Amino acid sequence: MASASSCAIRCSRVSIRCSASSEGGGQGPHRSSNAVKVNGAAHRAPLQVGAALETSINRSLAELSTPVLTQPPPAGVGEERVRQNIPTEKQTVDPFRQALIVEGGVRYQQTLVVRSYEVGPDKTATMETVLNLLQETALNHVWMSGLLGDGFGATHGMIKNNLIWVVSRMHVQVDQYPIWGEVLDIDTWVGSSGKNGMRRDWLIRGRNSGEVFVRATSTWVMMNKVTRRLSKMPEEVRGEIAPWFIDRHAIEEEASEKIIKLDSNAKYVDSDLKPKRSDLDMNHHVNNVKYVRWMLETLPDQFLQQHQLSSIILEYRKECGSSDVVQSICQPDEDSVPPQENVSMVIGPLLLPELITGHHSLAGALQQWPTKYTHLLQLKAGDKHDEIVRGRTTWKKKSHKAP
Repeated sequence: MASASSCAIRCSRVSIRCSASSEGGGQGPHRSSNAVKVNGAAHRAPLQVGAALETSINRSLAELSTPVLTQPPPAGVGEERVRQNIPTEKQTVDPFRQALIVEGGVRYQQTLVVRSYEVGPDKTATMETVLNLLQETALNHVWMSGLLGDGFGATHGMIKNNLIWVVSRMHVQVDQYPIWGEVLDIDTWVGSSGKNGMRRDWLIRGRNSGEVFVRATSTWVMMNKVTRRLSKMPEEVRGEIAPWFIDRHAIEEEASEKIIKLDSNAKYVDSDLKPKRSDLDMNHHVNNVKYVRWMLETLPDQFLQQHQLSSIILEYRKECGSSDVVQSICQPDEDSVPPQENVSMVIGPLLLPELITGHHSLAGALQQWPTKYTHLLQLKAGDKHDEIVRGRTTWKKKSHKAP
Protein backbone atom coordinates (compact mmCIF):
# COMPACT_ATOMS: atom_id res chain seq x y z
CA MET A 1 0.00 0.00 0.00
CA ALA A 2 1.38 3.42 -0.94
CA SER A 3 2.12 5.83 1.87
CA ALA A 4 1.37 9.53 1.44
CA SER A 5 1.88 12.72 3.39
CA SER A 6 0.37 16.13 2.86
CA CYS A 7 0.50 19.59 4.28
CA ALA A 8 -1.46 22.82 3.90
CA ILE A 9 0.12 26.24 4.23
CA ARG A 10 -2.00 29.34 4.51
CA CYS A 11 -1.44 33.02 5.05
CA SER A 12 -3.37 36.19 4.33
CA ARG A 13 -2.16 36.38 0.75
CA VAL A 14 -1.48 32.84 -0.40
CA SER A 15 -2.92 29.35 -0.05
CA ILE A 16 -0.68 26.48 -1.09
CA ARG A 17 -1.20 22.76 -0.75
CA CYS A 18 1.54 20.27 -1.33
CA SER A 19 1.52 16.50 -1.15
CA ALA A 20 3.99 13.71 -1.74
CA SER A 21 3.34 10.12 -2.58
CA SER A 22 5.71 7.19 -2.84
CA GLU A 23 3.36 5.39 -5.21
CA GLY A 24 4.99 4.58 -8.56
CA GLY A 25 3.41 3.82 -11.90
CA GLY A 26 4.18 7.13 -13.64
CA GLN A 27 4.48 7.51 -17.33
CA GLY A 28 7.57 8.42 -19.32
CA PRO A 29 11.23 7.39 -18.94
CA HIS A 30 12.03 10.25 -16.58
CA ARG A 31 9.04 9.85 -14.30
CA SER A 32 10.04 10.20 -10.65
CA SER A 33 8.40 8.21 -7.86
CA ASN A 34 8.10 11.38 -5.76
CA ALA A 35 5.53 13.92 -6.91
CA VAL A 36 5.14 17.43 -5.60
CA LYS A 37 1.75 19.09 -5.90
CA VAL A 38 1.18 22.84 -5.71
CA ASN A 39 -2.48 23.83 -5.36
CA GLY A 40 -3.44 20.31 -6.39
CA ALA A 41 -1.50 20.29 -9.69
CA ALA A 42 1.26 17.72 -10.08
CA HIS A 43 4.70 19.13 -10.78
CA ARG A 44 7.72 17.03 -11.55
CA ALA A 45 11.19 18.26 -10.73
CA PRO A 46 13.77 17.81 -13.50
CA LEU A 47 15.70 14.58 -13.94
CA GLN A 48 17.43 13.14 -10.85
CA VAL A 49 15.29 14.53 -8.04
CA GLY A 50 13.43 12.89 -5.18
CA ALA A 51 12.97 13.21 -1.46
CA ALA A 52 15.72 15.80 -1.10
CA LEU A 53 13.94 18.16 -3.52
CA GLU A 54 10.61 17.58 -1.81
CA THR A 55 12.12 18.49 1.55
CA SER A 56 13.75 21.61 0.11
CA ILE A 57 10.52 22.70 -1.59
CA ASN A 58 8.47 22.19 1.56
CA ARG A 59 11.00 24.21 3.53
CA SER A 60 11.05 26.97 0.90
CA LEU A 61 7.26 27.11 0.74
CA ALA A 62 7.07 27.34 4.51
CA GLU A 63 9.52 30.25 4.53
CA LEU A 64 7.83 32.06 1.66
CA SER A 65 4.33 31.62 3.11
CA THR A 66 4.98 33.78 6.16
CA PRO A 67 2.61 36.77 6.42
CA VAL A 68 3.36 39.79 4.25
CA LEU A 69 5.80 42.19 5.91
CA THR A 70 4.14 45.16 7.53
CA GLN A 71 7.35 46.86 8.62
CA PRO A 72 9.62 48.76 6.18
CA PRO A 73 12.28 46.70 4.36
CA PRO A 74 15.80 46.55 5.85
CA ALA A 75 18.11 49.51 5.30
CA GLY A 76 19.64 49.51 1.85
CA VAL A 77 17.03 47.09 0.44
CA GLY A 78 14.53 48.73 -1.91
CA GLU A 79 10.86 47.85 -2.11
CA GLU A 80 11.28 46.65 -5.69
CA ARG A 81 13.95 44.14 -4.66
CA VAL A 82 11.70 42.85 -1.88
CA ARG A 83 8.80 42.40 -4.32
CA GLN A 84 11.07 40.54 -6.75
CA ASN A 85 12.20 38.27 -3.90
CA ILE A 86 15.82 38.51 -5.11
CA PRO A 87 17.96 36.26 -2.89
CA THR A 88 21.18 37.54 -1.33
CA GLU A 89 22.58 34.02 -1.01
CA LYS A 90 22.88 31.09 -3.39
CA GLN A 91 19.69 29.02 -3.73
CA THR A 92 19.65 25.35 -4.70
CA VAL A 93 15.92 25.03 -5.39
CA ASP A 94 13.24 27.39 -6.70
CA PRO A 95 9.81 25.86 -5.99
CA PHE A 96 7.88 28.43 -8.00
CA ARG A 97 9.93 28.11 -11.19
CA GLN A 98 10.43 24.34 -10.81
CA ALA A 99 14.18 24.85 -10.94
CA LEU A 100 17.32 23.40 -9.41
CA ILE A 101 21.02 24.14 -9.21
CA VAL A 102 22.79 20.85 -10.03
CA GLU A 103 26.20 19.42 -11.01
CA GLY A 104 28.25 20.60 -8.08
CA GLY A 105 25.98 23.58 -7.57
CA VAL A 106 26.75 25.44 -10.81
CA ARG A 107 24.40 24.25 -13.60
CA TYR A 108 20.82 25.53 -13.77
CA GLN A 109 17.92 23.24 -14.65
CA GLN A 110 14.27 24.24 -15.08
CA THR A 111 11.09 22.41 -16.07
CA LEU A 112 8.31 24.29 -17.84
CA VAL A 113 5.32 23.85 -20.13
CA VAL A 114 4.87 25.45 -23.57
CA ARG A 115 1.94 27.84 -23.24
CA SER A 116 -0.72 28.77 -25.79
CA TYR A 117 0.65 32.26 -26.48
CA GLU A 118 4.10 30.80 -27.26
CA VAL A 119 3.02 28.85 -30.35
CA GLY A 120 1.98 29.74 -33.88
CA PRO A 121 -1.03 28.65 -35.97
CA ASP A 122 0.42 25.12 -36.26
CA LYS A 123 0.55 24.78 -32.43
CA THR A 124 4.34 24.73 -32.65
CA ALA A 125 6.67 27.00 -30.68
CA THR A 126 8.30 29.78 -32.69
CA MET A 127 11.96 30.79 -32.80
CA GLU A 128 10.99 33.87 -30.78
CA THR A 129 9.63 31.56 -28.09
CA VAL A 130 12.87 29.58 -28.06
CA LEU A 131 14.97 32.75 -27.72
CA ASN A 132 12.73 34.06 -24.94
CA LEU A 133 13.12 30.78 -23.05
CA LEU A 134 16.89 31.00 -23.40
CA GLN A 135 16.90 34.54 -22.07
CA GLU A 136 14.56 33.78 -19.18
CA THR A 137 16.46 30.73 -17.95
CA ALA A 138 19.75 32.64 -18.14
CA LEU A 139 18.33 35.37 -15.88
CA ASN A 140 16.83 32.77 -13.54
CA HIS A 141 20.26 31.15 -13.26
CA VAL A 142 21.76 34.44 -12.08
CA TRP A 143 18.78 34.95 -9.75
CA MET A 144 19.44 31.62 -7.98
CA SER A 145 23.17 32.30 -7.75
CA GLY A 146 22.58 35.10 -5.22
CA LEU A 147 24.68 37.41 -7.41
CA LEU A 148 21.84 39.31 -9.05
CA GLY A 149 21.98 43.07 -8.52
CA ASP A 150 19.18 45.36 -9.69
CA GLY A 151 20.17 45.16 -13.36
CA PHE A 152 19.26 42.92 -16.30
CA GLY A 153 21.30 39.93 -15.12
CA ALA A 154 24.09 42.13 -13.75
CA THR A 155 26.00 41.01 -10.65
CA HIS A 156 26.68 43.17 -7.59
CA GLY A 157 30.19 43.95 -8.87
CA MET A 158 28.82 44.95 -12.26
CA ILE A 159 26.29 47.30 -10.68
CA LYS A 160 29.06 48.90 -8.65
CA ASN A 161 31.09 49.48 -11.85
CA ASN A 162 28.12 50.65 -13.98
CA LEU A 163 28.35 47.59 -16.22
CA ILE A 164 25.72 45.55 -18.05
CA TRP A 165 25.85 42.37 -20.12
CA VAL A 166 25.43 42.53 -23.90
CA VAL A 167 25.40 39.52 -26.20
CA SER A 168 27.95 39.67 -29.02
CA ARG A 169 27.22 36.36 -30.73
CA MET A 170 24.56 33.66 -30.58
CA HIS A 171 24.14 30.34 -32.37
CA VAL A 172 20.92 28.32 -32.04
CA GLN A 173 20.29 24.90 -33.59
CA VAL A 174 16.76 23.45 -33.60
CA ASP A 175 16.29 19.75 -34.28
CA GLN A 176 12.61 19.81 -33.35
CA TYR A 177 10.28 22.58 -32.20
CA PRO A 178 8.27 21.95 -29.03
CA ILE A 179 4.49 21.94 -29.33
CA TRP A 180 1.72 23.47 -27.24
CA GLY A 181 1.41 21.81 -23.84
CA GLU A 182 4.71 19.93 -24.10
CA VAL A 183 6.81 19.73 -20.93
CA LEU A 184 10.44 20.78 -21.38
CA ASP A 185 13.63 20.47 -19.36
CA ILE A 186 16.05 23.36 -19.95
CA ASP A 187 19.67 23.25 -18.82
CA THR A 188 22.01 26.25 -18.94
CA TRP A 189 25.53 26.90 -17.72
CA VAL A 190 28.34 29.41 -18.22
CA GLY A 191 32.03 29.24 -19.10
CA SER A 192 34.91 31.54 -19.94
CA SER A 193 35.34 33.18 -23.36
CA GLY A 194 38.69 34.88 -23.69
CA LYS A 195 39.90 37.34 -21.09
CA ASN A 196 36.87 39.61 -20.95
CA GLY A 197 33.95 37.52 -22.14
CA MET A 198 31.62 34.84 -20.90
CA ARG A 199 30.06 31.94 -22.79
CA ARG A 200 26.57 30.67 -21.99
CA ASP A 201 25.15 27.42 -23.36
CA TRP A 202 21.72 25.78 -23.29
CA LEU A 203 20.09 22.43 -23.96
CA ILE A 204 16.31 22.07 -24.30
CA ARG A 205 14.95 18.52 -23.99
CA GLY A 206 11.51 16.99 -24.25
CA ARG A 207 10.53 15.86 -20.76
CA ASN A 208 8.84 12.65 -21.87
CA SER A 209 11.26 11.54 -24.58
CA GLY A 210 14.52 12.95 -23.23
CA GLU A 211 15.41 13.99 -26.79
CA VAL A 212 17.38 17.19 -27.32
CA PHE A 213 15.19 19.66 -29.21
CA VAL A 214 17.42 22.75 -29.12
CA ARG A 215 21.13 23.47 -28.64
CA ALA A 216 22.41 27.00 -28.20
CA THR A 217 25.61 28.83 -27.37
CA SER A 218 26.34 32.52 -26.94
CA THR A 219 29.13 34.95 -26.11
CA TRP A 220 28.61 37.89 -23.75
CA VAL A 221 30.71 40.97 -23.05
CA MET A 222 30.34 43.92 -20.70
CA MET A 223 29.27 47.43 -21.63
CA ASN A 224 29.48 50.60 -19.58
CA LYS A 225 25.92 51.66 -18.86
CA VAL A 226 26.77 55.36 -19.12
CA THR A 227 29.26 55.57 -22.00
CA ARG A 228 27.69 52.63 -23.92
CA ARG A 229 31.20 51.36 -24.70
CA LEU A 230 32.56 47.86 -24.21
CA SER A 231 34.54 47.34 -21.02
CA LYS A 232 37.15 44.96 -19.66
CA MET A 233 36.00 42.56 -16.98
CA PRO A 234 36.96 43.89 -13.52
CA GLU A 235 38.68 41.37 -11.23
CA GLU A 236 35.84 41.84 -8.75
CA VAL A 237 33.34 40.61 -11.33
CA ARG A 238 35.62 37.79 -12.48
CA GLY A 239 35.80 36.60 -8.89
CA GLU A 240 31.99 36.51 -8.73
CA ILE A 241 31.33 34.49 -11.87
CA ALA A 242 34.46 32.32 -12.35
CA PRO A 243 33.38 29.72 -9.73
CA TRP A 244 30.31 29.03 -11.90
CA PHE A 245 32.26 28.21 -15.07
CA ILE A 246 31.89 24.77 -16.69
CA ASP A 247 34.15 23.65 -19.54
CA ARG A 248 31.45 22.16 -21.76
CA HIS A 249 29.89 23.18 -25.07
CA ALA A 250 26.33 22.60 -26.27
CA ILE A 251 27.49 23.20 -29.87
CA GLU A 252 30.99 22.23 -30.95
CA GLU A 253 32.10 24.95 -33.36
CA GLU A 254 35.40 24.21 -35.03
CA ALA A 255 35.61 27.67 -36.60
CA SER A 256 33.13 30.51 -36.52
CA GLU A 257 31.48 31.02 -39.89
CA LYS A 258 32.16 34.52 -41.17
CA ILE A 259 29.01 36.39 -42.12
CA ILE A 260 29.46 38.74 -45.07
CA LYS A 261 28.13 42.30 -45.04
CA LEU A 262 25.20 42.98 -47.36
CA ASP A 263 24.21 46.20 -49.07
CA SER A 264 20.90 47.64 -50.26
CA ASN A 265 21.19 45.76 -53.57
CA ALA A 266 20.20 42.52 -51.84
CA LYS A 267 17.14 40.61 -53.08
CA TYR A 268 14.88 41.35 -50.09
CA VAL A 269 14.85 44.77 -48.40
CA ASP A 270 12.42 46.08 -45.79
CA SER A 271 13.00 49.72 -44.84
CA ASP A 272 11.64 52.20 -42.31
CA LEU A 273 11.22 49.71 -39.47
CA LYS A 274 10.65 51.54 -36.19
CA PRO A 275 10.88 50.10 -32.66
CA LYS A 276 7.90 50.33 -30.35
CA ARG A 277 8.04 50.99 -26.64
CA SER A 278 7.16 47.33 -26.06
CA ASP A 279 10.32 46.31 -27.97
CA LEU A 280 12.65 47.81 -25.34
CA ASP A 281 14.18 45.75 -22.54
CA MET A 282 15.32 46.77 -19.07
CA ASN A 283 18.55 48.20 -20.49
CA HIS A 284 16.48 50.60 -22.66
CA HIS A 285 17.54 49.18 -26.01
CA VAL A 286 15.68 46.92 -28.43
CA ASN A 287 15.62 43.33 -27.24
CA ASN A 288 17.59 40.92 -29.43
CA VAL A 289 14.49 38.76 -29.97
CA LYS A 290 12.92 41.67 -31.86
CA TYR A 291 15.93 41.72 -34.20
CA VAL A 292 15.18 38.14 -35.24
CA ARG A 293 11.56 39.02 -35.98
CA TRP A 294 12.66 41.89 -38.24
CA MET A 295 15.04 39.54 -40.06
CA LEU A 296 12.55 36.79 -40.68
CA GLU A 297 9.68 39.04 -41.74
CA THR A 298 11.77 40.12 -44.74
CA LEU A 299 11.44 36.64 -46.26
CA PRO A 300 8.49 35.84 -48.60
CA ASP A 301 5.34 34.43 -46.97
CA GLN A 302 5.30 31.47 -49.35
CA PHE A 303 8.75 30.44 -48.17
CA LEU A 304 7.86 30.81 -44.48
CA GLN A 305 4.70 28.73 -44.92
CA GLN A 306 6.70 25.80 -46.28
CA HIS A 307 9.92 25.98 -44.26
CA GLN A 308 11.04 26.19 -40.64
CA LEU A 309 14.22 27.64 -39.21
CA SER A 310 16.74 24.98 -38.19
CA SER A 311 19.77 27.16 -37.40
CA ILE A 312 20.48 30.82 -36.81
CA ILE A 313 23.77 32.61 -36.15
CA LEU A 314 23.70 36.22 -34.98
CA GLU A 315 26.62 38.65 -34.70
CA TYR A 316 25.67 41.79 -32.81
CA ARG A 317 27.46 45.03 -33.70
CA LYS A 318 25.48 47.95 -32.26
CA GLU A 319 22.47 48.52 -30.02
CA CYS A 320 19.24 50.02 -31.32
CA GLY A 321 17.18 52.61 -29.45
CA SER A 322 13.55 53.66 -29.47
CA SER A 323 14.07 56.59 -31.87
CA ASP A 324 16.10 54.69 -34.48
CA VAL A 325 14.90 53.72 -37.96
CA VAL A 326 15.99 50.27 -39.10
CA GLN A 327 16.45 48.61 -42.48
CA SER A 328 16.29 44.80 -42.82
CA ILE A 329 18.23 43.28 -45.73
CA CYS A 330 18.30 39.63 -46.82
CA GLN A 331 20.14 37.77 -49.57
CA PRO A 332 19.52 34.08 -50.41
CA ASP A 333 22.45 31.75 -51.00
CA GLU A 334 21.61 30.46 -54.46
CA ASP A 335 24.10 27.62 -54.05
CA SER A 336 21.91 26.23 -51.26
CA VAL A 337 18.96 25.32 -53.51
CA PRO A 338 18.25 21.60 -52.89
CA PRO A 339 18.53 19.14 -55.79
CA GLN A 340 15.69 19.54 -58.28
CA GLU A 341 12.83 17.23 -57.43
CA ASN A 342 10.97 15.44 -60.19
CA VAL A 343 7.70 17.35 -60.39
CA SER A 344 6.72 16.31 -63.92
CA MET A 345 4.31 13.73 -62.55
CA VAL A 346 2.68 16.42 -60.44
CA ILE A 347 2.43 18.90 -63.29
CA GLY A 348 1.28 16.48 -65.97
CA PRO A 349 0.14 17.51 -69.44
CA LEU A 350 -2.81 19.54 -68.15
CA LEU A 351 -0.90 21.95 -65.87
CA LEU A 352 0.67 24.31 -68.36
CA PRO A 353 3.43 26.71 -67.22
CA GLU A 354 1.17 29.74 -67.64
CA LEU A 355 -1.48 28.05 -65.47
CA ILE A 356 1.07 27.34 -62.73
CA THR A 357 2.35 30.92 -62.85
CA GLY A 358 -1.17 32.26 -62.56
CA HIS A 359 -1.91 30.09 -59.54
CA HIS A 360 0.03 31.87 -56.80
CA SER A 361 0.01 29.12 -54.15
CA LEU A 362 0.77 26.34 -56.63
CA ALA A 363 3.70 28.25 -58.09
CA GLY A 364 5.07 28.80 -54.60
CA ALA A 365 4.70 25.13 -53.72
CA LEU A 366 6.62 24.03 -56.82
CA GLN A 367 9.33 26.67 -56.52
CA GLN A 368 12.76 25.47 -55.40
CA TRP A 369 13.77 27.79 -52.58
CA PRO A 370 17.31 28.25 -51.26
CA THR A 371 17.78 26.91 -47.72
CA LYS A 372 20.44 29.39 -46.53
CA TYR A 373 20.14 33.17 -46.19
CA THR A 374 22.35 36.04 -45.07
CA HIS A 375 20.77 38.91 -43.13
CA LEU A 376 21.68 42.41 -42.03
CA LEU A 377 19.90 44.93 -39.84
CA GLN A 378 21.25 48.45 -40.07
CA LEU A 379 20.35 51.91 -38.84
CA LYS A 380 19.13 54.48 -41.32
CA ALA A 381 20.47 57.96 -40.54
CA GLY A 382 20.97 60.01 -43.69
CA ASP A 383 23.79 58.55 -45.76
CA LYS A 384 25.18 56.68 -42.76
CA HIS A 385 24.22 53.06 -42.18
CA ASP A 386 25.56 51.59 -38.93
CA GLU A 387 25.27 47.82 -38.60
CA ILE A 388 23.11 46.49 -35.78
CA VAL A 389 23.41 42.75 -36.35
CA ARG A 390 24.48 40.33 -39.05
CA GLY A 391 22.71 37.00 -39.35
CA ARG A 392 22.89 33.66 -41.09
CA THR A 393 19.89 31.33 -41.24
CA THR A 394 19.47 27.73 -42.40
CA TRP A 395 16.04 26.26 -43.14
CA LYS A 396 14.38 22.91 -43.79
CA LYS A 397 11.05 21.83 -45.24
CA LYS A 398 8.16 21.57 -42.81
CA SER A 399 6.85 18.08 -42.21
CA HIS A 400 3.19 19.24 -42.37
CA LYS A 401 2.30 16.78 -39.64
CA ALA A 402 -0.33 17.95 -37.21
CA PRO A 403 1.01 18.03 -33.64
